[in-house]
Amino acid sequence: MREFDVAIVGGGPVGACAAALLARASGEGAARLSVVLVEPHLPPPPATGAPPDARVVAISRASEALLTSAGAWAGVAGPRACAYERMHIWHESIGPESDDVLTFDAADAGEPNLGYIVESRLLQAALIAAFTTAGGQLERAQFSSLAIEADAVRITTSGGELRARLVVGADGAQSAVRTATGLTAEVSAYRQTAIVATVATGRPHRATAWQRFMKSGTLAFLPLFDGTSSIVWSADEPLATELAGASATAFAHELDRASDLALGATRLVSERASFPLRRLTAPRYVAQRVALIGDAAHVVHPLAGQGVNLGLLDAGALAQEIAAALTRREDPGSLSVLRAYERWRKSEVAVMAASIDVFDRLLAHGTGPLARLAQRGLGWVNRSQELRRFFIRRALGVSGELPEAARHVS
Repeated sequence: MREFDVAIVGGGPVGACAAALLARASGEGAARLSVVLVEPHLPPPPATGAPPDARVVAISRASEALLTSAGAWAGVAGPRACAYERMHIWHESIGPESDDVLTFDAADAGEPNLGYIVESRLLQAALIAAFTTAGGQLERAQFSSLAIEADAVRITTSGGELRARLVVGADGAQSAVRTATGLTAEVSAYRQTAIVATVATGRPHRATAWQRFMKSGTLAFLPLFDGTSSIVWSADEPLATELAGASATAFAHELDRASDLALGATRLVSERASFPLRRLTAPRYVAQRVALIGDAAHVVHPLAGQGVNLGLLDAGALAQEIAAALTRREDPGSLSVLRAYERWRKSEVAVMAASIDVFDRLLAHGTGPLARLAQRGLGWVNRSQELRRFFIRRALGVSGELPEAARHVS
């Protein structure tokens, strides 16, 4: 039977980041860990000259630092990554040119940009390459089951069996690792569906992310490297059903109405994809010799673009706790080590998830006095340089308790 220090199940961006960081991890005076990444499906990176994928992620400054520490940033930064320098946020009660539109500008914080819009597939490929370069082993197989033993976890996959001192579940919201371990998840529906697509716009995006809050949901335009934009339309039911079934022309008409023509007339240049929105929280992130990261532990509303960033910070925090345990000559799979990770990340995620839900309830769906106050508050924030800087730091992802690997961008 093959033996490893760490087995990571799930090779998406979060799992691959954890794998790349852990393959480089070692405590003071300790040898590097042996790490295996179990993932049956590894799509190739986007081809040179290909149009952008519809599925993209916003990478914060903290995540950029993590990816650098993981050895993956060089594979991400390039002609297909689009830096965005500004964010425009407004409520449907005002127009996109109003003085009350909340604008975050990287220049106000002395930063070159606020982050990058990157294709999920490009990010995943760069992290997988960084992992294998660091000596990690890929197991192209489907996870089947696990059995926790005194000194290791026995894992069964479609490719055979292996043992590891620690198993990391990075296999998404429907995590098989979570279920097999006996960990649970609390799930609640937002009663919304996110529709994603790539669109051409009548006016250039100007390296700016645009977001409009409406009573029927939230619409975001994310700038892409070729001048098009990726949209994420979190629409209430039954509007989402109508939008998913509309013709391309009818959809563009509804998109123009919902965007208030902030970027001019729009035209679909990709197929639409949609997925229902749910909030998920695992009451426990860890068990003996098992840790959950990313969507296996928590899922938040996409309106702030923080889902992948939260998962990458999980990966950085777990790698840091394990490296510290190695320095202390402790077992990386021990519950005391894993609970330190759990306490750290549960509190950070809880604050972000609650903040996002407040934004959704008040700015998108609120109708009472408190909601109207919040909606007018966008303009107040815009007129305060100190408040704008506070929120810019949140957008950059450089506030809160960060892993050491997420604190510095070279």
